Amino acid sequence: MKFTKMHGIGNDYVYVNCFEETVHDPQETARFVSDRHFGIGSDGLVLIKPSDQADFEMAMYNADGSRSEMCGNAIRCVAKYVYDHAMTDKTDISIETLAGIKYVQVTAENKKAVMVRVNMGKPELVPEKIPVLYSGRNTGSDSIKDGQIVNCPIQAGGKEYRMTCVSMGNPHCVIFTDDVDGLDLEKTGPLFEHHAYFPNRINTEFVKVIDRKTVRMRVWERGSGETLACGTGACAAAVSCILNGLTERAVTVCLRGGSLQIEWDGVTGGVYMTGPAQSVFEGEIQLPF
Repeated sequence: MKFTKMHGIGNDYVYVNCFEETVHDPQETARFVSDRHFGIGSDGLVLIKPSDQADFEMAMYNADGSRSEMCGNAIRCVAKYVYDHAMTDKTDISIETLAGIKYVQVTAENKKAVMVRVNMGKPELVPEKIPVLYSGRNTGSDSIKDGQIVNCPIQAGGKEYRMTCVSMGNPHCVIFTDDVDGLDLEKTGPLFEHHAYFPNRINTEFVKVIDRKTVRMRVWERGSGETLACGTGACAAAVSCILNGLTERAVTVCLRGGSLQIEWDGVTGGVYMTGPAQSVFEGEIQLPF
């Protein structure tokens, strides 16, 4: 199987051009190639496929083989791949995902994509559509207001946190903290991922607000663990900051692998993400099944 290793600010995936390759068992393939000791090493597998609804389809799988609806860093890499490999000459590209069709704009230099802006769509804030099985408490500031889970309590590992929940095509739980660097995410992340509130598991963002235009974030992704970056998570973090009145509508989200520019448009309601995409290397691997 021929592949390309790519990353968006450190969020790395193995990409396969399914216009030329056939992947018979994507779940097992994702588990195999993602292993950083016995495989290629990645946060998951992304298949670039034909689509009858858009210019291309992105089918993505986490490192544990589970299917994911959407990934902001991966979709930028897909846009770079198809543009750099002359599979399209358009700089405005539509890409089908499990979270719907997403629209991206490529900024190119010397016929190579260097920056990609993604229309991530409108955030979903209705609990049952995220989904979150949470009714809140009946009185005071802990109850759900306006049908949204904003700054609501959650118990995890014997400690109470405050969560804001958003779907950006996949589910996110955002926790604000003053000590984002000191977190033991290997211990804390799974407590949220497998919490009873989240029937489809959850991606969890731990966010520190630096100022009205800047935040820092670490992320625990369902099925992959801590990653250096998460595009949908950065969008969810920015939306949560705005819902809690902590930042302006345009926010720089600083992750361990780099920074993303996120804007929540107050007129259209859409969230826009801008960031880089990078090819690392190409290769061919013999699958053992």
